[in-house]
Amino acid sequence: MSFNKLSASFYRRDDVVEVARDLLGKVLCSHIGGHLTKAIITETEAYAGMGDRASHAYAGRRTARTEPMYLEGGIAYVYLCYGIHHLCNVVTGERDDPQAVLLRAGEPLAGLDEMRSRRGKASAGNKLLAGPGSLSQALGIRTRLSGVSLLGDRLWVEDQGFSVADHEFVIGPRIGVDYAGDDAARPYRFLLTRFAH
Repeated sequence: MSFNKLSASFYRRDDVVEVARDLLGKVLCSHIGGHLTKAIITETEAYAGMGDRASHAYAGRRTARTEPMYLEGGIAYVYLCYGIHHLCNVVTGERDDPQAVLLRAGEPLAGLDEMRSRRGKASAGNKLLAGPGSLSQALGIRTRLSGVSLLGDRLWVEDQGFSVADHEFVIGPRIGVDYAGDDAARPYRFLLTRFAH
């Protein structure tokens, strides 16, 4: 659907932290229920697979839910958090190396009216896509899309030429993974400062 859709090689690199940083400024796109919505990715978190206690795949855990993480990079991994929020992740790396990047926030680019409708907010200012649950809800991303290819026509990521210089983002620890001990403090969260909520 788009000539500037990210290719498989973008996702299949072996450094999930590098992919998380490079996803800043890229554009998350969905074509759900006949509606096209697009958002600039403004916050990401890397999860480094089997050796990362914050990862759903830590120590090789493998369940029906996490199975998409074990596929080749370029797959969506969408899971339900607290029974409410559908959280969208981008699977990276090679098959059986379960790394993923959580897409934590965005900035609306196309389909704003549909995003507001899905969020139930006539006007939410710059908080419409603040938080991973809000981002997924606004773009119509639900767990049924887990395992879907990001190279297809329902959910994908584009490069629209938004450049991100090193001084335009901050790096910090991930959020909500205190159970992971020392791994919780890994500097795996990336935030575009110009869109900080």
